[in-house]
Amino acid sequence: MVTPAARREAVEVAMKEHSISRSRACGLVDIQRSQSYYEARKRDDAGLREKLKEKAAERPRFGYRRLHVLLKREGFEDNHKRVYRVYQEEKLQVRRKRRKCTAKYRGEPRIDVTRPNQRWSMDFVHDVTFDGRKLKFFNVVDDYTRENLAIEVDTSIGGQRVAQILERIVAARGLPESILSENGPEFISRAMDAWAYGRGIKHLFIEPGKPTQNAYIESFNGKLRDECLNESYFVGVLDARKIAAGYRRDYNHVRPHSSLDNMTPMEFAATTAGDFLPPRGEKDGDGPMQDRPNYGWA
Repeated sequence: MVTPAARREAVEVAMKEHSISRSRACGLVDIQRSQSYYEARKRDDAGLREKLKEKAAERPRFGYRRLHVLLKREGFEDNHKRVYRVYQEEKLQVRRKRRKCTAKYRGEPRIDVTRPNQRWSMDFVHDVTFDGRKLKFFNVVDDYTRENLAIEVDTSIGGQRVAQILERIVAARGLPESILSENGPEFISRAMDAWAYGRGIKHLFIEPGKPTQNAYIESFNGKLRDECLNESYFVGVLDARKIAAGYRRDYNHVRPHSSLDNMTPMEFAATTAGDFLPPRGEKDGDGPMQDRPNYGWA
């Protein structure tokens, strides 16, 4: 017997079954005689309930404490605990809206690319040097020709740096119609937003947690990881840049691509998309190659 209600019930049982006085029964169960006469009366909360629901409908973003203040202004004398109980019973809670750091546009319907520069894809791949320093590989791919447009390597690459790399590609190749990426902080940064908006480029985003929606760059990332990063030993950043540049030349000019009928991306671009693209020089390593380059791999 812990609660007063249980003690009062014990007093009544003792008086009825054992024929003892109320004073004696109250002493046995350790309760005052005045308390044994108390009769609980259930309060009718209909008025409070209706008014609370009305106020919650008017102010859906208010919690029970603010609603309690409004009720007090209208003459209700109920304390905040009673208001909270009714608030919970009526399920008036509204989940608080929290701002998420995600892209403005995401999950756009898939559009099949039919020409060069219609859509580029970009993403990051991570690795480390022999002494444990982190390396970041920023990759850009043309979704139609499958060309690797850039592999930038550094220990850190932010949104401003991404915009500069893309501007360098645009200067040699022309503007893309759109760019597809994930929702990483580098891609949803103000620098990237301003760069894309200033050049009229539509920046598309995949849905969070669904990398398959960016299949072209993910396919390239897998090849880069399997054929280059897992086979290489990076002494430092400069060494990683040299190896990545060699792999880029090999990927674009030598390596056959099964989805391009075993042509290289540059052969495919020359035979089916040559009219769309400006001619390229050899200053960035895109010149013709007769032999497989020496990557410096172990």
